[in-house]
Formats: sequence, C-alpha cells, structure tokens
Amino acid sequence: MRMAGYVVGIGAANLDVHGRSINSIKLRDSNPGRLNMSAGGVTRNILENMSRMGMDVQLISAIGTDVFGERIMESCAAAGIGTTHVLRLSGETSSSYIAMLDDNGDMLLGMSDMRILKKLSAEHIRKNAELIANADAVIIDGCLAEETIAEILNVAGCAKVFADPVSTAYARTIAKFTDRLHLVKPNLMELEVLSGIKAETDAEIIAAAGAVLARGTYAVAVSLGKRGCYYADKSGESFFAALKPIDTMANATGAGDAFMAGLVSSIVRGMNMRCSVNYALAAGIAAIMSEKTINENMSDALIRNIIEKYS
Repeated sequence: MRMAGYVVGIGAANLDVHGRSINSIKLRDSNPGRLNMSAGGVTRNILENMSRMGMDVQLISAIGTDVFGERIMESCAAAGIGTTHVLRLSGETSSSYIAMLDDNGDMLLGMSDMRILKKLSAEHIRKNAELIANADAVIIDGCLAEETIAEILNVAGCAKVFADPVSTAYARTIAKFTDRLHLVKPNLMELEVLSGIKAETDAEIIAAAGAVLARGTYAVAVSLGKRGCYYADKSGESFFAALKPIDTMANATGAGDAFMAGLVSSIVRGMNMRCSVNYALAAGIAAIMSEKTINENMSDALIRNIIEKYS
C-alpha cells in the first residue's frame, strides 16, 4: 500500500559491479570470486528501498544514453522509482561504481566514476522546483556539485532535506551546507569531516555530533556498523541504539542505503525517533541478509519482523 505524498531523491544513479572473493584477498593478484552487476548509486538505492517499503519516490539525476544508462532506467521502472525528471544526456557516460568485497562480505575497496553528476545543473533543479518544494522529504547525496546542492536548498522551502555524505571526500561538500539540512547520516570518518572533531570514543562521537548540530543541522544519525547508531537532534533527544547482530552477513555494501531509506520512511510516516532509528537499523539488517546490494524481499513487513526478532 502506497503512502500519500512523495519523496524526492536527487543524486547518484549508477551501474554497480560487485566482486566478492572466495578466499582471503591477495593484493596485486587475480582473486577467484563471484561477480554481479546491478543498478546502484546511493540516492537511487535509497529510493528503491523506500519504494519496496511502500513509499512513492521520484528520482532526479543525470544519466547517459549509453548501455549503462538504459540498464539504470529499466531497473528504476521495475522498482517503482519515478524517472520523469531524470536528465538524459546524449554522448555522456553514465555513472558507474565497482566494489571489491573480502571473503567475509566486507568492502575492501570501492571506486566510482560520477563525472556525469556535475552536469546535473542548478538550472535543472529550478525546472523541478515545484516537485522539490512539495515533497514530504528530499534526499541528497554528496556526489552533487556545490551549486546544485545550494539550489536544491534554495527551492526546497519547507521541505526537509536529508543528506548522505557517501564518503569522506564528498563529506567536505556536505559540510558546507550543514546549517541548512534537516538531517545528515555520516559514518564515523564522515562525522569527523563534518565536525572537525576526532570521533573514536563514545564521548568523542557525542561531541562531534553536537558540533554538527551547533552548525545548524537539526539532526544527526551516525552509522556505527555492527554497533548500530548514535542519534542526536536539537530538541535534546540523543541515544545510542542497536539491534542484535545476525549470524551471517551476505553483503554489507547496501546496509547504509537501506538504513537511510528506513530512517526517512519512518520519519515521513510520523514515527517517534527511537522507533524510527530501530526501523532504520532493521532495514540495514534486511540489506545485509541479501547477496545483492538491495534485498529484493525488502518490505515494511520484513522490517517489522526483524525488529520483533532482533530487538
């Protein structure tokens, strides 16, 4: 069942290649493993997860007219992601990403080619200003150009803007806009970039999140991997949260995207923050249960079952 209203995601839509080694990885050597190819990109992945959770989602991105671009568009249509507002650019190479996973499913190395996103201009954002301003939530990622992010924030009006830094490199871009964001979801390394503060101990994490709030962001949800999450906001609410760990992890690469999808979905649905964070953590668990970046069985029902089982 679809929710009334909609969420807009503005950012990366890629074709992803994931390789998982069968044995311990030997650097500078060819490693036997399993390879798979799928549509990806942080924003696109978040939206697909949200669509599977029952949300109406619309993508704004830049995609080439190449084979990769066609595969991305087909996957969006199959996943229920609206693509009417995607910018199609003839002669441009669509975004792509490659991740190498070790034999435990943890990422050893990732590399992305996101150059086409720099073509997603402020002008294209202005053309879609009404769509953005009337959204229940707007999700952006750090791969966007600074002028594009600035224009998104200009046209968003009262719409809440949620940001995923994506990496430490892109977190430096997001850091320039922390005074205008509703929520940012960094990992520990990205939190250090956003705050300018070391974030290793619990006390340091709390202080670093507080520094981001002091810069103007309303809320911070820090991804802590197996430890769960630290959440804090300007209302004074703050807490560490975690669900029980699962026995076997198939693929860790999609956990962060699923977490963000669950967090935004639950906030839009009006859940309180402790319930929202648990919902997001359960979505992350659902993701790592699947060898694919996005669990094809992702749903509101699956998430609620995980919360009941792992709380």
